[in-house]
Amino acid sequence: MKLLRYGAAGAERPGLLDDDGHIRDLSDHISDVNGAALARDKLAELAALDPATLPLISGNPRLGPCVGNIGKMPCIGLNYSDHAAETGAEIPKHPILFHKATSAISGPNDDVSMPRGSTHTDWEVELGVVIGTAAKYVSTEEALDYVAGYCVINDVSERHFQTQLTGQWTKGKSCDTFAPTGPWMVTADEIDDVQNLSMHLDINGTRRQTGNTSTMIFSVAEIIAHLSQLMTLHPGDVISTGTPPGVGMGMTPPQYLAVGDEMSLSIQGLGTQTQRVTMDT
Repeated sequence: MKLLRYGAAGAERPGLLDDDGHIRDLSDHISDVNGAALARDKLAELAALDPATLPLISGNPRLGPCVGNIGKMPCIGLNYSDHAAETGAEIPKHPILFHKATSAISGPNDDVSMPRGSTHTDWEVELGVVIGTAAKYVSTEEALDYVAGYCVINDVSERHFQTQLTGQWTKGKSCDTFAPTGPWMVTADEIDDVQNLSMHLDINGTRRQTGNTSTMIFSVAEIIAHLSQLMTLHPGDVISTGTPPGVGMGMTPPQYLAVGDEMSLSIQGLGTQTQRVTMDT
């Protein structure tokens, strides 16, 4: 099942994508695709619906972030062995954690707006993990039982802010529009092996990133288990799990985004995002 949110920013409605690629409205069944709707029993109710009986949405409406009212977005840095190699970083002994501000979350095809004067804004295709059941002190073996589904995230990053403005990575990760999320959340039952998903990102039609979740240093289950020892993961929280090689910072010489660039990114089975780059005025 592919759950999504459509409509104007701040006024999105819940929906699902049917087998023909059409949006069906879920407003009669849930108020939003949020933590309350991601409980195991509620997802089972939604899965039992016949999409043909749901209102068909015509046209091509804007897609919002596929999860509403996200409580927190913990992110894992340097989590692909080949990406760590391209940056010259040592393999971390524990997951590197930072957070994106929820104000950075945007729709999958909304414009990405660079901060004023930015010259070091970068791209990162990442697997998003949507929590469906509160997780605290869970083991690696049981960790995936707490997952409602998966989605695509672009972990847009301003590298000067991230590395040169003294402090945590969050400074370069939390600018407005720096977390396009979606186009939809694919429920966990549709993903046979989350550690074998291909992924890629193009800039202006040129392939920049190519990877597979099989090269993660810490698996999705290990990430959930680790984070749950530090904080409770609540339904509707979304974890961004790291990026494969091919980021602008790792190129020789480094290459960053410019106004007018177009990013297109995809993960196997999870859909595609496309964003145009603008600049804050």
